[in-house]
Amino acid sequence: MFRFEKYNIADWFSFYRILAVPLLLAFVWYGERTLFTWFLLVSYSTDAIDGFLARKLKIVSARGSQLDSVGDQITLIMGLIGLIVFEIAFMKANYGLILLAFIPYILQMIIAFVIYGKTTAFHTYLAKTSALLQGVFILWLLFFGPVYWLFYTMIIIGILETIEEISLIYMYPHWVKDVKGIFWALKDDRRTIRKKTVKKNGV
Repeated sequence: MFRFEKYNIADWFSFYRILAVPLLLAFVWYGERTLFTWFLLVSYSTDAIDGFLARKLKIVSARGSQLDSVGDQITLIMGLIGLIVFEIAFMKANYGLILLAFIPYILQMIIAFVIYGKTTAFHTYLAKTSALLQGVFILWLLFFGPVYWLFYTMIIIGILETIEEISLIYMYPHWVKDVKGIFWALKDDRRTIRKKTVKKNGV
């Protein structure tokens, strides 16, 4: 049963990104590029707000991290839908590079669901950088047009982030949240403790 009191203010900012999907799809359907772009900007802005509030109010939780990740992924998908509809010429001209970055991302999602049964919530530094670049590029393209150095940077960082994400999935046999990156994972007790437990149980 859904209980409102279970969710804090940071969670509701994450929920906004999910609940905004029908509205964004309606703007796409009716060809309202300007409204779509402004509301997509609001969705991207809530990503920064919920993380800030969670840390500031010390209400970070596994549930909140998962909601944040789902909200991020849905917002990215909506951004891509917007580009396919409103910037089809750019998408066709650069579909090779876009697929080069997007296919590994889908693979990472599949691996996460197979191993964890849900999406990851590592929130690495590289993931945050990649998400920022994606948001800035998509919004800039929709508002003003393409900036190719930003596009290429976004693709490179996105591929590196996906490789790191897949590596972390295999480093952590159980779901964990908030891992800064591979360097920090190597020293993370959550990974080593799990290994000892698995070995002790003879699995």
